[in-house]
Amino acid sequence: MTRVRSVGFFAPSGYVTAPDIIDRAAAYFAQRNWQVRRTESVGSRDGRFAGPDALRRADLLRVANDETLDVALCVRGGYGMTRLLEGIDFAAIAARARRGAAPLFVGYSDFTAFHLAYLARAGGIGFQGPGAADFARAGAGDADAQFTVERFFATVSGARTELEFPTPAADLDVRGRLWGGNLTMVCNLLGTPYFPSVRGGILFLEDVNEAAYRIERMLLQLHHAGVLQRQKAILLGDFSPLPVMPNDNGYDLDGAIAALRARCATPIVRGLPFGHGARRATLPVGGRARCIVRSGVARLECSHYPHRP
Repeated sequence: MTRVRSVGFFAPSGYVTAPDIIDRAAAYFAQRNWQVRRTESVGSRDGRFAGPDALRRADLLRVANDETLDVALCVRGGYGMTRLLEGIDFAAIAARARRGAAPLFVGYSDFTAFHLAYLARAGGIGFQGPGAADFARAGAGDADAQFTVERFFATVSGARTELEFPTPAADLDVRGRLWGGNLTMVCNLLGTPYFPSVRGGILFLEDVNEAAYRIERMLLQLHHAGVLQRQKAILLGDFSPLPVMPNDNGYDLDGAIAALRARCATPIVRGLPFGHGARRATLPVGGRARCIVRSGVARLECSHYPHRP
């Protein structure tokens, strides 16, 4: 008999703008024999946030302490997770996770702040992955969303996962701790107690609605801080949509990456299917990884992360 798994929806950042998305996402999980629970923040609103800070933090801790949940799903990003970091006992969550008494945390965009803090403060492993809208679109038959959610289910239920994608990068074979997420959030945590000190890692980055010069500026910030030089490879995901600025004069993302290559010797691998686009892999932040590039095809192998078989 197939075990019934459970997922808890919570909203630690922006408020849910379309409640029907949550309903459709819940229906999709139910079709796959998952039980769905919703915290109060999913239906709350306080300014631009999904309820006051105290409510959103309480909901996050509620799902973290629920031993019956397999997955805690951050339903959307926005802004607000960094407001909550000081009130979270990451070591306690990690200790529960080691006993199998805490859910797998899944989210992307603004939730990058949680993943990096969890890794930095307690060595905890979370998952950059889909939000509620992806499950809602998959239930409507969207092929790209279907790819996204199938990658999610394969990753959270398996002890290892691998992903192939085309890339213009040179041949490569490196191993290291996989970490990263949204570029803006990675830079915002730099210099704080919530920024992981990872050496010899594989750093993955993505962003959305950031002009090319801003992306370059953030990449150079990480370079000047010595972060990029300490990595085995840098994996770049989706950065679209990429607004064109009046003074760009032909300058684009290729120019930004070329500027980084001229200063940083760490290999850069483009094409990772991850970001704010429709096709998004689920990636264990803090798991072990191997990145192999051969003849224009990259393979990312991930292992040593918690899962729910």
